[in-house]
Amino acid sequence: MDRTLAADLARLPDLLEATRRAAADALVTLEARPVVPLPPHPAQPHTEEPLPLHGTGTQAALADFERRWAPRLSASAGPRYLGFVTGGATPAALAGDWLTAVHDQNSNTALDAAGQDLERETIGWLRSLFHLTPAHTGTFVSGATMSNTTGLAIAREWLGERLGVSPSEDGAAALGPVRVLSGAPHSSIAKALSVLGLGRSSLVPVPTLPGREAVDPTALDRALADTPGPTVVVANAGTVNTVDFDDLRAVAALKDRHDFWLHTDAAFGAFAALSPQYAHLTDGLDASDSVCVDLHKWLNVPYDSAVQFTRRPDLQARVFQNAAAYLGPLGDRPDLVHLTPENSHRLRALAAWFTLRAYGREGHREIVERDIACARALGTELEQDPAFRLLTPVRLNVVCFTLAEDPTQARLTALREAVQEEVFVTPTVYAGTPALRAAFSNWRTTQADVRRAAQALRTAARTAPKGTA
Repeated sequence: MDRTLAADLARLPDLLEATRRAAADALVTLEARPVVPLPPHPAQPHTEEPLPLHGTGTQAALADFERRWAPRLSASAGPRYLGFVTGGATPAALAGDWLTAVHDQNSNTALDAAGQDLERETIGWLRSLFHLTPAHTGTFVSGATMSNTTGLAIAREWLGERLGVSPSEDGAAALGPVRVLSGAPHSSIAKALSVLGLGRSSLVPVPTLPGREAVDPTALDRALADTPGPTVVVANAGTVNTVDFDDLRAVAALKDRHDFWLHTDAAFGAFAALSPQYAHLTDGLDASDSVCVDLHKWLNVPYDSAVQFTRRPDLQARVFQNAAAYLGPLGDRPDLVHLTPENSHRLRALAAWFTLRAYGREGHREIVERDIACARALGTELEQDPAFRLLTPVRLNVVCFTLAEDPTQARLTALREAVQEEVFVTPTVYAGTPALRAAFSNWRTTQADVRRAAQALRTAARTAPKGTA
């Protein structure tokens, strides 16, 4: 054994304790750190160091990380990182993630089955959380993009079943032209269609309701009537800009007249099901043929973690089956290796299992409802300030806003950069207007963070230069 590696093995408990102290220090100081640190020398590019020929061990690597990299990392696990839709990691989820690395399981095969059994139990808990029936089976994947890709791959195979061909065997060209209908799809849908060989141009936009991002069911009905043969509909349960929801029951009811696969992108909107006040937004989710839910958003487990549900695991296995002598058989209950694009399948379920076991439905309901209350509070603060304009109502956990005067990309970029050490928001465009988004999904966020964020935005808005093109 390499001498340095052997020395680290002999000192492993001490090295883990040093790592624990570094992790604890990072978490204790999380709320006080800059949310996104300003670069120390904006004009000076980062200089990469060469790979060492002879290493100096974990202790030296940890010291080098603390010196060179830790100060540059954002406080994305903290309460005022409101960019994208980013959760943090609850204490239990963090414990589960550490133990995931410690046990380092390959969860794909029944030849070593504990990981698969744990994942299936966790899938059952999540299914219950989102009010899905046992008709839906589920599998862990890396994120919403992979979940959407997996769901649409199953949809592609369903199209082949309806047309008497098998795209998994003969290729996507066997289907001929395909239309995928959606009102306000996430960008990952077009990416998935590109990966699957269906092409970005197969995505056909359907008109949305006036002033909304929710699909117009009547327009969808007409589009389906104009589509020859079976097709795919992508419904949205929580759009990324404004958290708008398609009327899932109305969309599913169109199956009585049209032949289509219903895939619902509920990446973070599915969590509305936890709150009695907002659960109606997800009514009809169970009628979907496939569902995407992203867990490193509102479940607050570490990156990367999402889940994919479907009513047709047989078609899923037809797409992703992997024949090799060392793998388990396909069978009636396929191993996980036969259900996703990944042969290597980290035990992602353990972090989710931990946080669900530790806090239960009620603990996660409280996180969801507190984040919604925080979003509404920020919306109220900005709505009452003449410097800002809300572009849409705060429907759930995202505030979409812009400057009341001269809302150019340049001014909004200057505003965003001016506040990024105190609060991080992300740019967007809504109905042609440059805007900013504040998305609340972190388990730590409180009303005090809302007040700090609002004050930072107000101060920056007063000093943002006007008339910038």
